[in-house]
Formats: sequence, C-alpha cells, structure tokens
Amino acid sequence: MVTSVVLLGAGGHARVVHDVVTLNGLSVVAIADKKNNNLELSWAQVPIVSDQELLEQFSPDSIVLVNGIGSIGSLELRKKIYLQFKKQHYHFTQTIHPRSIVSRDTVLGEGVQVMAGAIIQAGSRVLENTIINTKASIDHDCTIGPHVHIAPGVTLSGGVRIDEGSHIGVGATIIQGIQIGKNCVIGAGAVVIHDVPNNTKVIGVPAKEV
Repeated sequence: MVTSVVLLGAGGHARVVHDVVTLNGLSVVAIADKKNNNLELSWAQVPIVSDQELLEQFSPDSIVLVNGIGSIGSLELRKKIYLQFKKQHYHFTQTIHPRSIVSRDTVLGEGVQVMAGAIIQAGSRVLENTIINTKASIDHDCTIGPHVHIAPGVTLSGGVRIDEGSHIGVGATIIQGIQIGKNCVIGAGAVVIHDVPNNTKVIGVPAKEV
C-alpha cells in the first residue's frame, strides 16, 4: 500500500484535507502549487513543487494524490487538475475524516473527500473527485455525480440525485427524490423542492431560478 501523498494546491481547502490525510496516518511528502512555487506554508513543512516537478520527481507508483483545489468561483479547475493527472496514470486516494459517518454499503469513487462530521447513509453513491464537506448530511439512496461540491451543512433527503459538476451551497436543503442537473449552482441556504435542469442557478426559499 502506498502511504506517501502529494497534495495538489495550497489554499484553504488544501489545508483541511492535509489535516485529514495526516489523521489517517498517511505522509504528505510535497505540495504541488504552480502559482505559489516559492510559497512557505507553516502548516505543511514539506517542499512546494510545480506540476512539472511533481511529474519529474514522483512516479505514479510511488505516491498517491489528494486534490486540494476547492470550488471558489467554479469547480472547473478542480476537475481539470484531476483529469490532467489521471491522464498521466496517477491515482487519487479517498480522504475520509475519522469523525465522519459513512454507511458500510455506500459506494465512494476515486478521490472522494468526506470531511469532519459529514454523514452518508445507506445505499448512497458518491462518484469521483467529489467533496462532501463539513457536517453535510446525505440520506439514503442518494447519487452524487463526479466533480461535485456538497458544501458545509448541506442536507440531502433520501433519493436525491446530483449530476456532474454541480455546487450545492452552504446550508442548502434538497427534499426527497429531487434531481439536480449538470453544472448547477444551488445558492447558500436554498430549499429545493423541484427538479433543477442542467446549467441552472437557483436561490431562495423555496429555491427559484435566477
């Protein structure tokens, strides 16, 4: 089993997943951050390398990657970074906080991140490179697509489906059986009681398109 990790990104989300990685007994050996190649991180204490240096210094069979790119503004960069390194045959490890609750029959894809206090109930599926953030609650039989961000404090009732690339904002609530399309944005605190089509932003209580 490979226990050496290279963390991609050096921002706020990277700091959180760095903490989870170390809690799980893995060792972060470097941080890749193209824009901040000379940055010194007091919380990391490891070398900061560029993406190219990562490719030159660490082979795919010597490390696993953790995607530390968050979703400020857009999830596109996080998705782009993930796909870029997958093409180079690197593997992304799951990052599961020891104080989260994940049902035994939940299916988690490659690189999924489950933060402190999050709950994922029976029969749910979370696909690759998706973030289930702090204290999010995912009830039974939900399906969450790839490259999704479920922000802190979100509540999904049973049987909710969220498609690729969507962002569910802080504290939003989605009632049972609702489908959220691709590349949607659900505003912070919204209460979603109707399906949301692809490429749509909704806000409010109840949530309405803007």
